[in-house]
Amino acid sequence: MIDTIKQWYEQHLTHKESVILVIIMALTFLLLTTMGDVLMPVFVALILAYLMQGVADRLVGWGLNETLALAGSAFLFLGIFTGFTVGLAPLVWRQLGSLIREAPAMVEAVQTEVAGIVAKYPTMIEQAPIDELMSTLQGQVASFGQAALGFGLSSIPGVLTFAIYMVLIPLMVFFFLKDREVILQWVLNFFPTERPQLDQIGRLMNVQIANYVRGKGIEISIIGAVSYAAFTTFDLNYTALLALLVGLSVIVPYIGAFLVTIPVMLVALLQFGLAGDFYWVVGLYMLIQVLDGNVLVPLLFSEAVNLHPVAIIIAVLVFGGLWGVWGVFFAIPLATLCNVLLVSWPKAATE
Repeated sequence: MIDTIKQWYEQHLTHKESVILVIIMALTFLLLTTMGDVLMPVFVALILAYLMQGVADRLVGWGLNETLALAGSAFLFLGIFTGFTVGLAPLVWRQLGSLIREAPAMVEAVQTEVAGIVAKYPTMIEQAPIDELMSTLQGQVASFGQAALGFGLSSIPGVLTFAIYMVLIPLMVFFFLKDREVILQWVLNFFPTERPQLDQIGRLMNVQIANYVRGKGIEISIIGAVSYAAFTTFDLNYTALLALLVGLSVIVPYIGAFLVTIPVMLVALLQFGLAGDFYWVVGLYMLIQVLDGNVLVPLLFSEAVNLHPVAIIIAVLVFGGLWGVWGVFFAIPLATLCNVLLVSWPKAATE
């Protein structure tokens, strides 16, 4: 047993570049654990820079020089950023406020529907567990409503922080795009001159993360837009809010789609009842999910590292437990990085 551990250690942890990787991973984990919330705008800016760099690369492929391509990418980013801030975000916020105000009435409507089903099938469904569940749901809605009403002066620091981020993030994205080579060279100055395996890992990570980020950006846009069009066709309540949730749900595969299905079906049920429009909305939503998983994802992520569903769930649990919502958001990229490290880890030559 000791010889096996010693042999594994000598093969995987005695190589110069593997030691550097261990140090980098330890320092990164320590930095994220202690300053993850502070550095979150930097991570968001990096993701947006990956998206914009992809646009710039495509423009260069169409014949533009690099300066014009970066300028075009930056203007596109500013346009989308401004459109989201001025147009979509206020609309979603208003619909969220409306949903919060109408939540008690929605719970009562659910109670009425459930009571009707129980009265129709008294021998199949027990009344006591249903009453307990409805009572718990009412309590949760009431506490959530009180918290929303208390979102006053106590929220000012968060609003100010958000306003600062709205300025910092576009600024950082601009400099990440403009001075990409300078920043990268500055970072590489801290590493040994001869680092073939580290360079290989870096190139592979860059390709995988770029493919993932750009693919997810396209997937979120397509799924959100198609969902918005489908919900608007039936004049579904809270269309913008639900479409945004459906689009963002693809960030966390499987789990996100399952969680977002609940509000979509609930809103449709309370608005239409068990009528034709309800079945149309649910059917279109399910069709969007099927096409996303079986057509869109294979097309967008054919060059990315394929992660097993179990690995995705474990990554969401682990990173979500460590860093909360942001951990869930970055779970798949972090899992991709871990997979690249496992595949390309430097090994000492064996005799």
